[in-house]
Amino acid sequence: MSNVKLAVVFYSMGGTNYQLAQWAEEGAKEAGAEVRVLKVQELAPQSVIEGNDVWKSTVEATKDVPVASVDDIEWADAIIFSVPTRFGNMPSQMKQFIDTLGGLWASGKTVNKVVSAMTSAQNPHGGQEATILSLYTSMMHWGTIIAAPGYTDPVLFGAGGNPYGTSVTVGQDGKMIEDVEAAVKHQAKRTVTVAEWVKKGNQ
Repeated sequence: MSNVKLAVVFYSMGGTNYQLAQWAEEGAKEAGAEVRVLKVQELAPQSVIEGNDVWKSTVEATKDVPVASVDDIEWADAIIFSVPTRFGNMPSQMKQFIDTLGGLWASGKTVNKVVSAMTSAQNPHGGQEATILSLYTSMMHWGTIIAAPGYTDPVLFGAGGNPYGTSVTVGQDGKMIEDVEAAVKHQAKRTVTVAEWVKKGNQ
């Protein structure tokens, strides 16, 4: 059987979700997956980005990361999304990307893809769970199989114990407060494992 193909699709302003995406890539590769790390298209005006040093440096740091496309989602057996929270919801950049995939959904090509999600916020109760759940709502419409981490490994408790997907609090200094690297890698490996089961079951 060919390796599981995983797309890690992120949006990042301050660099946090880009880091989560990179950890997910490492975990998935350790589990034998073929991985594409992809960013969604930025919608904010360049003038606004230029006025924010952290945002500008993140755009610069991710300039060589490919922009996610319909073809990437069709290629993938599994998808991990990583997004900051926006008022308890996913950012408009990620929503816009998902909204462009209607043709893929209509042709049945999103069915049985395995999906998981991660997020960040500036405080522990800033909509982290709601953001992941909002993303999973769209994924239910797609007919995907959601591979939430649940409490499948003790490492999750050290990361804050979010059963929906890894979430991290980012302090005013821009640094992550919880140590979530191991939880992200566990979530990625679990996603790949579930995708392997689905792939084998479909053969």
